[in-house]
Amino acid sequence: MDVFSGYMDKLIGELSSLPGIGSKTAQRLAFHIMYMPQERVESLAKSMTDAREHVHYCKECLTLTDQELCPICANPKRDHKTIMVVENPRDLAAYEKTGKYEGVYHVLHGAISPMLGVGPSDIRLKELLQRLQGDVDELIIATNSSLEGETTAMYISKLVKPTGIRVTRIASGVPVGGDLEYIDEVTLLRALEGRTEL
Repeated sequence: MDVFSGYMDKLIGELSSLPGIGSKTAQRLAFHIMYMPQERVESLAKSMTDAREHVHYCKECLTLTDQELCPICANPKRDHKTIMVVENPRDLAAYEKTGKYEGVYHVLHGAISPMLGVGPSDIRLKELLQRLQGDVDELIIATNSSLEGETTAMYISKLVKPTGIRVTRIASGVPVGGDLEYIDEVTLLRALEGRTEL
């Protein structure tokens, strides 16, 4: 049932379809947008359409960027011989907040989950294996401590170990079942520093 009008209800409906946004939050956001100056609303809408049009995967690590290489991969001061494997760009951002990791990343865009029908070919493992043909000393597996994350970590470890590249897994400190993006920087740093050989 329409409460406000076709346009207002459509805006609330679109906002509530976003992850983590319930109907009450969507309604609050919609009212906030209605009271914003017209130029701010236009700027918000343009930033969304511009990002959707211009943002793509980094040629090397597969995170999101609007350049050929993301700022991390393009930085010659980063240790390109150490690659941290994460499930998604939000996990990469969480580790970058620590300010302590100096290597580069590889974003899988998912995790192996037979229950959900996600197999190794459905995530970015092929690209990772291609990167490992280069000069790589260590592969740090920083997938989530969930069943899917652990399955993915073990699968990658079994693939990479025969190559002679050192394979490590982030240490505990990250709660089982926890998503990296919600964990504080100190816990992430401890997990990184206490990583173990697989």
